[in-house]
Amino acid sequence: MIATCAWASIMWTGPTWERWVLAGVALTLAACLALAALIGPAARYLAGERTPLTDVERTEMTAAERVEAVNSARHTLVQAVTGLVVIGGVVFTALGLWYTAQTLNTTQEGQITDRYTKAIEQLGSTKSDVRLGGIYALQRLTTDSTRDRDSIRNVLSAFVRNHDGCALQPGEKTPPKRCSDAGEDNGSYVRLPADVVAALTIAPTLAAFDESGEVNDRADFSFSRFPKAFLTSAFLRGADLTEADLRGANLTGADLRGADLTRAVLNGANLTDADLTGAFLNGAKLNGANLTGTDLTRAVLNGANLTDADLTGAFLNGAKLNGADLTGADLTRAVLRGAVLRGADLGADLTGTDLGADLTGADLTGADLTRAVLRGAVLRGADLGADLTGTDLGADLTGADLTGADLTGADLTGADLTRAVLRGADLRGVRGITEQQVRGMAIDVSDMKFGPLE
Repeated sequence: MIATCAWASIMWTGPTWERWVLAGVALTLAACLALAALIGPAARYLAGERTPLTDVERTEMTAAERVEAVNSARHTLVQAVTGLVVIGGVVFTALGLWYTAQTLNTTQEGQITDRYTKAIEQLGSTKSDVRLGGIYALQRLTTDSTRDRDSIRNVLSAFVRNHDGCALQPGEKTPPKRCSDAGEDNGSYVRLPADVVAALTIAPTLAAFDESGEVNDRADFSFSRFPKAFLTSAFLRGADLTEADLRGANLTGADLRGADLTRAVLNGANLTDADLTGAFLNGAKLNGANLTGTDLTRAVLNGANLTDADLTGAFLNGAKLNGADLTGADLTRAVLRGAVLRGADLGADLTGTDLGADLTGADLTGADLTRAVLRGAVLRGADLGADLTGTDLGADLTGADLTGADLTGADLTGADLTRAVLRGADLRGVRGITEQQVRGMAIDVSDMKFGPLE
């Protein structure tokens, strides 16, 4: 019977509680059998009755003494059994608590699954407030189930892509005018629906960052369309906005640290005081964008189009602008210390700019560098057909083309003009270098003007 119950408790495929009942029956029967053996044969064995008593042995011990010896042995065994029962009770209680915990975990997992399913159903509602409730339900769920953070981030990212600023609304047959490619819409900014804004700003908070602060898993908003969107102070740190359409959007004060804006369209966007530290803007279109006071420290803007962009007071320390087009850009008081602008087109207003940067091969034709500081800058092979009046040019100008450059009153202390071309350049009133030194280093000084200012 005991063996049958024990085997059944192991092999039973029915409900769990039935297995526990069978196991309990087996344990109870085994305990009763063990108790009977201990009180009977075991007690007599411990009392000295190894074999049946002979007639002589019976005369040596009275009946009372025999009973007392057996009872003493039984008492000892009962105490031992009691201890075993206590230990067994503790073990059984521990197993019960473990089972309860497992049941609780299963129940919680079921509740989380139900909540997740309900929130997803809410996202598919036609009512904006219901969708908003679903989004916040998913956000709450991330605190209760951290392992679902990635899937919830992906769900919210997909929601944003499917409900972007150019998605057709019920009853609409064509997207808004601002979404067309034919010219820019100069209308007012557009406030996005509350549910879209919530998903747009919550998803990036669920991104995974490594110890160095680099983003491992981004909120994927790639190819999203939000032209003329009102997104001031939006939290988009580390977001994937590859090829996103943000033409004319208001991103004033937005947090875009580490965001991927590769080939994004930001023509005419307002990024005043936005934080784009470490952002990726390779090939981005920023024509006419307002980047006043924007922090672009260590940003990567290789091949970016910054034509006519306003970068007044922008921070570009350590930024990479290789091959960037800055024609007509306003870099007044911008800081480019340590920036790399190899092959960049800097036909820009650089009045008062701190250009301690690598400008190897840069085209500065038409650039206004009045009072700009280029001390420590590297301009090997640069085309400096620019207005450099009053500029501090303590820079490496090896092989620079300064044909027709206006260097009137410039400070050339420490400047390296080896193999530079100064044909027709005006160096009157320059400081920190003599005419003999210039002629000794430059390879073409024909028609060069040198001497005191008249």
